[in-house]
Amino acid sequence: MSVGQWSRDLAMGARFAFSGGREGWTRALLTAVGVGLGVALLLLTTAIPNALAERDRREEARSDHTFGQQEIPKADDTLVVVDADTTFRDLDVRGRLLEPEGPRAPLPPGVAEFPAAGEMVVSPALKELLTSDDGKLLRERLDYRIAGTIGEPGLVGAQELAYFAGGKGLMKLLDGPASGARIDSFGNDDLRSDDPWDPVLLLLVLVVFVVLLMPVAVFIAAAVRFGGERRDRRLAALRLVGSDSRMTRRIAAGEALAGSVLGLVLGTGFFLLGRELAASVEVFHVSVFPGYLNPSPLLAVLVALAVPAAAVLVTILALRGVVIEPLGVVRTAKPSRRRLWWRLLLPLGGIALLYPMVGQGNDGGDFNQYLVVGGVMLLLVGVTALLPWVVEAVVARLGSGGVSWQLAVRRLQLSSGAAARMVNGIAVAVAGAIALQMLFAGVEGNYTRASEYDVSRAQMSVDVPEGADTSAIIGKYRDTEGVRKVTTLSDMYLHDRRSEDAFVQITLADCASLREVATLPSCHDGDVFAAKGSEYDSESDHLAKPGTLLWHEPDGETARPDERPVSWTVPQDIRPVRSREDPTGYERGGILVTPGALPGKLTAVTSARLYLSLDLSVPDAYDHVRNTAARLDPAVQPMTWHSIESNERYATIRTGLSVGSACVLALIGASLLVSQLEQLRERRKLLSSLVAFGTRRRTLGLSVLWQTAIPIGLGLLLAATVGVALGAVLLRMTSTSVRVDWPSVLSMTGIGAGVVLVVTLLSLPPLLRLMRPDGLRTE
Repeated sequence: MSVGQWSRDLAMGARFAFSGGREGWTRALLTAVGVGLGVALLLLTTAIPNALAERDRREEARSDHTFGQQEIPKADDTLVVVDADTTFRDLDVRGRLLEPEGPRAPLPPGVAEFPAAGEMVVSPALKELLTSDDGKLLRERLDYRIAGTIGEPGLVGAQELAYFAGGKGLMKLLDGPASGARIDSFGNDDLRSDDPWDPVLLLLVLVVFVVLLMPVAVFIAAAVRFGGERRDRRLAALRLVGSDSRMTRRIAAGEALAGSVLGLVLGTGFFLLGRELAASVEVFHVSVFPGYLNPSPLLAVLVALAVPAAAVLVTILALRGVVIEPLGVVRTAKPSRRRLWWRLLLPLGGIALLYPMVGQGNDGGDFNQYLVVGGVMLLLVGVTALLPWVVEAVVARLGSGGVSWQLAVRRLQLSSGAAARMVNGIAVAVAGAIALQMLFAGVEGNYTRASEYDVSRAQMSVDVPEGADTSAIIGKYRDTEGVRKVTTLSDMYLHDRRSEDAFVQITLADCASLREVATLPSCHDGDVFAAKGSEYDSESDHLAKPGTLLWHEPDGETARPDERPVSWTVPQDIRPVRSREDPTGYERGGILVTPGALPGKLTAVTSARLYLSLDLSVPDAYDHVRNTAARLDPAVQPMTWHSIESNERYATIRTGLSVGSACVLALIGASLLVSQLEQLRERRKLLSSLVAFGTRRRTLGLSVLWQTAIPIGLGLLLAATVGVALGAVLLRMTSTSVRVDWPSVLSMTGIGAGVVLVVTLLSLPPLLRLMRPDGLRTE
């Protein structure tokens, strides 16, 4: 067959797609919308690597070298930067205090001029929050006048909360616990991490991409087959006027090609629209600018070529088992039973590709990315191959029931393939999600761990700046709304001059606070205790004896000229007590001292930390504490405690999965709705005829619900089976014991069923309109 004949037949099919009047345009538009939604998500996916790279580049460009840099002397081109990050509810706010030391001080990216003391420039999202009613508490904390906004080059995302505030005397803050530096430029290439990726994390990334993209491919393949029954009648007419079977199939492929090309156009439009809307959306605290979402040209061209080619291929393969004759299409008769053996080869082939890598995670070796992608794809494609056979086998055995049940079952028996195609995407998405949830649950212990902090005893901690009035600061926090208890522990180290390495830890606190670190039989101000039972107490046992002379020596680099060594003699009435873990999980040794037993000169050189126990029933208790800290010292950042700590890369992958899953679920719902409306449109005359003969609309509505529920139930059952099998293989690959995460299995299955339920409810109004008697009208 010549290329010219193929071209003529495909072109004729394309003309048929747009020259069939309103019916033809409707069919082509439905196909284009289904394909377009998939194309839009594919383009979005190809743009994700560029978006992540651009976010990293922006982060590097605004880096202010606050860690590990050499000290720079003051000059006319230097700038003092102090970190002033904060958190508002569950939102992170990036903050910096700036003090230029000369006319050539570097401006941060996105900032036109330095804010004066008491002023700040803010990101658009932060400005919107501060001017809203929800931002009242945050306005109390960021008590600066807004003098401008940060431009796009200074932000990593459109919804990022960030500000630069002006300050004076900031170098003094850096002598305390504040983080910051003197810099002469922004940007730091050293922030790029060269750490090799964990093979298991790379496996997670590969599986996430395959699982997210497979439903898209399935939906595109199903969308190009919209209008199948009406197309078959038209093809029969072509046979009647002399077209042979091969030419007929090529013409059908031309129709699908036209719909897919129109789908490419619509998909590009959907993508560009979504790209512009991306700036106003934040998903799991991740936002981007529209300029980030630029697909790789090579990948975009690949999508543009692959989608039409897939449309032609799918159509030709689908029609190979259909006999198109001048008097009709044999599909309307009882079809031959589908064969099972070749359908089982796909998932078995997937397992065969993955099996050689079983246990490889235990050896620290790399997983073959081609085998991983191929194996996962074959297992998921196996769902689409097995589902038509399962639906056909089950509906063929369904018995009698009510009228709505009989209508639904008979319809499924006549067109089980169409019903299976409609739910294939849901089944693939659920199977992949179940496997991923099992994999995440299995390896989670390697990348997350329980925090050492005891969140039942305290939920926040804050350091008291050196030289500050500790008692006054404690009073401020105790008076803060939502604070139930303040535990104060001050620390210092004293040494014995007879040995350079003989140091002992001194913990200064009142009796109530000391009970948080030791079991005290009785306690009064002036008491001294020797902590026993800690892993460190043996090192300082000999220094905690009565009469030992201990010294505090000023630090040679930071000591004031008038600062002198201070001595303290361990009192005779020191008592041994049993040590216990403090709220941070640290078991202290050394000497525990109440304020009355320590000289004032030593009390002044201790470093204090406050542990805050909050009443979580008080709204915004955390933010009230942060506001108090900002009033006392803007450079002090209270630490919020969490019970779980996660590996940063693992958490990023999990966030990416959540964002991608949200996009895929939106695609699933939209495409399923389009598919449902297309099937209802094809059955318009049948539905109108049944209503004209007296069938109740409620009965027809229930029949449509059954026609959706039966294949969906079978699809979800098959998806759960394949998903658990894939999850088990992936867990064995990572050398993790196989454990079915039943809550995840049930939740993923429930989400899939929920999407179908929403789509069914949305399709009811069009169904009611299609059941009117005027649907019998024929032009």
